[in-house]
Amino acid sequence: MTLTKGGLTTLGLLALTGFAGFSASITQACTRAVYLGKEGMVVTGRTMDWAEDMHSNIWLFPRGVKRDGGFDEASVKWTSKYGSIVTSVYESASADGMNEKGLVANLLYLAESDYELPGDQRPSLMISAWAQYFLDNFATVKEAVEDAKKEAYRIVTTEAPNGAKGTVHLSISDPTGDSAIFEYVKGKLVIHHSRDFQVMTNSPVFDEQIALNKYWEQIGGTVMLPGTNRAADRFARASFYVNACKQSADPHEAVACALSVMRNVSVPIGISTPNQPNISSTLWRTASNQKNLVYFFESTLSPSLVWIRLKELDFSEAAGVRKLVLAGRPELGGDQTRGFEKAAPFKFLAPEKK
Repeated sequence: MTLTKGGLTTLGLLALTGFAGFSASITQACTRAVYLGKEGMVVTGRTMDWAEDMHSNIWLFPRGVKRDGGFDEASVKWTSKYGSIVTSVYESASADGMNEKGLVANLLYLAESDYELPGDQRPSLMISAWAQYFLDNFATVKEAVEDAKKEAYRIVTTEAPNGAKGTVHLSISDPTGDSAIFEYVKGKLVIHHSRDFQVMTNSPVFDEQIALNKYWEQIGGTVMLPGTNRAADRFARASFYVNACKQSADPHEAVACALSVMRNVSVPIGISTPNQPNISSTLWRTASNQKNLVYFFESTLSPSLVWIRLKELDFSEAAGVRKLVLAGRPELGGDQTRGFEKAAPFKFLAPEKK
């Protein structure tokens, strides 16, 4: 198949050039995809790509935890309705996780995010607590979307410990396969809500990602797929493979398929591109079996998967907060449902008070 410049649409040219205009943005490369198998099998997979070790661990948060938005006295306040398992970053943010009802939340980098509206006096919610807010409060995507539409709070951002700008968007999914993506563009919340929205990567904003993917759908994944590690190319590959791979009702096959898609869009360890700081190696991957409530974690430094069976965990308030230490333990593998130990909860990352 030969493609000539004269025969390509503007959209096609943008896709093939890999969005050079966006490559100068200081972003980090992550991917999320929802696998929709047979007989109600739903598995959400994601990669975490970053320029340095974030010392990630897995935390168990029970019901009844009293929280606030982490910024000031005017922050949003709530008490967790549902228990959850989350993977932390820098021991100061919930970046990924699943609650006991099977709702999954994933934070991914988005350089174009803009949360500020002049004079906004609504209660605040730190971006580091955004995913946790959804996991604590909602059982379904529909519930979460209805709450978000009220726009009762404002998102406050801060830099990561390595100085990277705290600009992310959030995806959620539930055991029905329903999905939603939340982005702040020019200070306004934009919600994309549909079971069809299975994939999310990074730049550009989701509307433009969808438009780009239409081009690759016309070509067909068995003919040619973009192979770079840019966000738009990973979006196209994940969108094709998550539906082209075997659609199974078997939980082992389903998780294996979801992880195989995530490995396909991962960035090898040590890979970097000169003058393109948006390219970072994949540090870890997760897969959340939302039908059977099993959470899988895979470090790229480890030969083994770690998994946790949420149905066997005690999420009662009396059980308290617990932690499964992963950082510095690449040898850890297998069923770690019983591997949690009591720990004081981390504080959500927030700007230093002046």
